[in-house]
This record gives sequence, structure tokens and C-alpha cells, in this order.
Amino acid sequence: MSENPVTQGQQFPLTIKRIGINGEGIGYFKRSVVFVPGALTGEEVVVEATKVNPRYTEAKIRKIRKKSQHRVTAPCPVYDACGGCQLQHLAYPEQLKMKKDLIVQAIEKHTRFHLEQINIRDTIGMGNPWGYRNKSQFQVREIDDTVETGLFGADSHELVPIENCIVQHPDTVKVTNLVRDLLEELEIPIYEEQRNSGIVRTIVVRTGIKTGEIQLVLVTNSKKLPRKRELIERVQTMIPEVVSIMQNVNQAKTSIIFGEETMHLAGKEKITEKLTEIEFDLSARAFFQLNPSQTEKLYREVARAVRLTGNEKIVDAYCGVGTIGLSLASKAAEVRGMDTIAESITDANENAKRAGITNVTFETGKAEEVFPKWIKAGFKPDTIIVDPPRVGCEESLIQSILKTGAKQVIYVSCNPSTLARDIQLLAKKYNIKYIQPLDMFPHTAHVESVTILSLKS
Repeated sequence: MSENPVTQGQQFPLTIKRIGINGEGIGYFKRSVVFVPGALTGEEVVVEATKVNPRYTEAKIRKIRKKSQHRVTAPCPVYDACGGCQLQHLAYPEQLKMKKDLIVQAIEKHTRFHLEQINIRDTIGMGNPWGYRNKSQFQVREIDDTVETGLFGADSHELVPIENCIVQHPDTVKVTNLVRDLLEELEIPIYEEQRNSGIVRTIVVRTGIKTGEIQLVLVTNSKKLPRKRELIERVQTMIPEVVSIMQNVNQAKTSIIFGEETMHLAGKEKITEKLTEIEFDLSARAFFQLNPSQTEKLYREVARAVRLTGNEKIVDAYCGVGTIGLSLASKAAEVRGMDTIAESITDANENAKRAGITNVTFETGKAEEVFPKWIKAGFKPDTIIVDPPRVGCEESLIQSILKTGAKQVIYVSCNPSTLARDIQLLAKKYNIKYIQPLDMFPHTAHVESVTILSLKS
């Protein structure tokens, strides 16, 4: 392979051809690929090489010679420093087109399909793409003797203080800021990373958008929490909607938010949220969709595709707290789900009980282990729904699916690359009817999608 023609620090002109999976502009200099954060399709820019690899270059914009007509001013004051969003500088209708293109790029790169054979629909967006995130996880640190909350900057471990995150639901911002101020006022020790000392590391807030219930989780570096009673009383007095206060202990030097142990401090242990018409109880560590209004659109897409008659057996792999399976149970004969997090399965079973749904079974374990066990015991599913994490499905699960002869597979994906890889494997026995992209996280480079696959006759 020819060497990269670019040298470190070199400045050169570039035309941006498309946007990549991290929201960065992609261009080519002497046939070598260049990634430029913040650049948009069609723009002519002058860039400076910041990192030169044999196969690609990372660069930053020095000057925009020709600006995209879709470039807008990002409304967030810390947009550049924070890195939580990647696309606030791109007009929202264009973000939706770009997300469809991310799926097109993944199909081109990771499969042998011809694009014209695959029906990739237009992205389903939001009417109001702001204030949608129902859960926030803000780090707490002391900067110049002031307690600050925020996120670590893009590619750094420096805290970017955030007073108002405009993609977060306003309730999560209100509670985070109040707790931050109380921690300072009550002089509760704040975590100090270098010395691994201090106590409060992270403030996690989750709000039930339909129920108005709020849960506060304080992630701490030890079991003890000084002035705990005063803190709890002040929070409950000032924001009565906070109906659950929990403490999670994480003593590991890690970027993972939660530790294994969670303690109940005040109020209820779980909060309630509604999705479609079903109520869900959510414990502190349970995974739940971060954008409920878009999630309902997603489930409508799934339900529309499944076309249930009442006789079907459904598998909901990677089921979390049972959201997809429970939304379909009333129209199916039987639903079975599995997930690796035991608390999620406990919640899923409780949620089923509470809704009076009796034709569901949820089991703790890896999909690739539980699923073959069910098949061996004689369970024959008609529809298999997979909603895997970013790494996609384990190959052993795909092989099990191929053996079942289920009429339909519905693949809910949050990562176009692993989706493309997995549907290439499933294509041995399944036709791809269509892929429906959906914007679950406006202003970020994430794209969710639902792929409908039917058994080849």
C-alpha cells in the first residue's frame, strides 16, 4: 500500500464528500482519506493534519472557503468543548439525511449486497429535537474550590462544566444543578481522581416523562456519605417530584459509571414510566430507552412489521426491562425474552405482572446461550426480535437463528456497522424487506434502525 502523502502539521485544501460514523467530514487528499471533525458535506476547507496514520489522516479546520448551505450556528455554548453532541452545526433535516447515508455507507463497506436491492427508507425524526434525554449522568468535580457538574471533554479527561444541557430533559438539569449546589453548601467531599479520594463522583438523574417521577442516584467512592440526612431532606423539600433517592458505590478507577452495589436512601426504590400503554418500574441500573417518544415510534414500526394474528411465538433477545416484548404480548401467543443484567430481568417480570400480562417469560443469561437451550427443549419461535448492544449479535446467536426457520427476524440496531455485518450472515436464509432508520439521538452521530427480514421461501 502506498504511503500516506500527508505529513504532521501540513496544511492543504480539501473538499468534503460525506459525513462519517462519528459525525466527522470525510475528504480525500491525493487519494488518501482525511477525517475532519466539524466539516460538512460539500464544504471546501483548508485543514491542518493533527494525526497522520499510514492509512488515514485526522485534521482540523483552519478555514472554510466554501460553506455548506446547511451549516447552522450550534445553540449550545460548550458545544465544541463538550463532545456530547457532534452535529449541532448541521441543520436538523440534513442530519436525518446524513443518518440514512450512514446506513448506506455501512452496507457498502461491510456487505456484498447491491444497494439498489435494499430498500432503505427515510429517517424518522423528531418534531422538536431538543430536551429529549430522560436520563443524565454528570460527573462531579471541584474546580477552583467550586463544585462543578458536567461531562468530560471530547478526547480528554478534563471536566467541561455544563449549566444547561439543551438535549437533556429540563427536569434532569434542574435536579443535577440543585444537588450540585447542595453538595457545595453542605461541604460534602467531592471525588478527586488523581488521589482517588473524596466521595461523590457522579450525579445520575432519570425522569419519567409521562409520570413526572424523578430518581436521583448519587454514585460515591465509598459507602459512607457525610450529611446524608440533611442532603436527602433538602432535596425532598425543594423538588418533591424526586420520589426515589439511591446511592451506588463505585470504588474502581474506571470510566464506567456504576459499581455493583446500590443502596436505597429514601422514597421508592424504583420510579415508574409509561411506554405505549404499559407501565415500567425502573431500578437505578436498569437500561431504559433514553428518548421515550422516539422509542414509541420505534415500537410502532416493529409492531407494524410483525403483523400478529394472536398465534405467534416471539423471542425478544437482549430484552432489557421487557419493553419490546411486553408491547407485543397482547397480540401474540407467547413472548420469551433474555438479558444479561439480573435487575433488568427482575424488572421485566415485575412489569409483566403489574400489567397483568401472563404469556411472557423472561430469563437472565446471554442470548447466545439461553436461546439454543429453548430451541433444544422444543420451543419454535415465529418471530425473533434482536436489539443488541453496539457490538452487534454474537455469531453463535446468528447461527442459532438460522437453524430455527423462524418466519421473520426483526433487527433493532444502534450501530450500522455491526448491523451490516450481521444481516450479511442472516441473508443466507432471509430476505431483507427494508431498513427503517430512526433518529433516537438528535444532534449526535448515532442512528437507530429497524431491519425487517423474512424467511426465504
